[in-house]
Amino acid sequence: MATTPDRTPLTRDFFDRPVLDVAPDLLGRTLVRRTTEGPVELRITEVEAYDGERDPGSHAFRGKTARNASMFGPPGHAYVYFIYGMWFSVNLVCGPEGKASGVLLRAGEVVTGAEFVRKRRLSARKDNELAKGPARLATGLDITRELDGVDLCTSADSPLSVLHGTPAPADQRQSGPRTGVGGEGAVHPWRFWIAGDPTVSPYRAHKPRHRRT
Repeated sequence: MATTPDRTPLTRDFFDRPVLDVAPDLLGRTLVRRTTEGPVELRITEVEAYDGERDPGSHAFRGKTARNASMFGPPGHAYVYFIYGMWFSVNLVCGPEGKASGVLLRAGEVVTGAEFVRKRRLSARKDNELAKGPARLATGLDITRELDGVDLCTSADSPLSVLHGTPAPADQRQSGPRTGVGGEGAVHPWRFWIAGDPTVSPYRAHKPRHRRT
């Protein structure tokens, strides 16, 4: 028998933990994006952990910059960045303030507000493709750099928040290497997803870019 997702907001204490504890624990939680059109709610089905200055795959590996400043906390904030000159992606900042770490939201199931998401994701053939991949997720939920640093835990009218939802049972969580991460960062099995969920994005290994000479 299916249970109704818990609509209690996650508190800052939830995010103020090591990134490898927070990341798998986000599976099954409900991300809420409040837009001018109306609310969009997403059941989180796939994430990746990035552990700051000790993680070669992290944007914060070489220290703090204007771009990645939000990753350094406080926990319970959003880190939104622009990638490939085309797309945005969103991370949820966790761990103690001053130590950069975050969880990239890679995919999810749109459970409320799909009519708003479809307008921004016209190329999606099926609803399970609306937020299948980090760029598609951010596009569908209208998440841009303007939301970088927004507090997820302040109030019920925050543009972004996370509800308790229905956490995925441990036996439904899977892990493996992160998508597109190369070098030393490729060895970490820090991608987590709900087994068999149709919204989970396909894994792609890192492919070095060759420069023209």
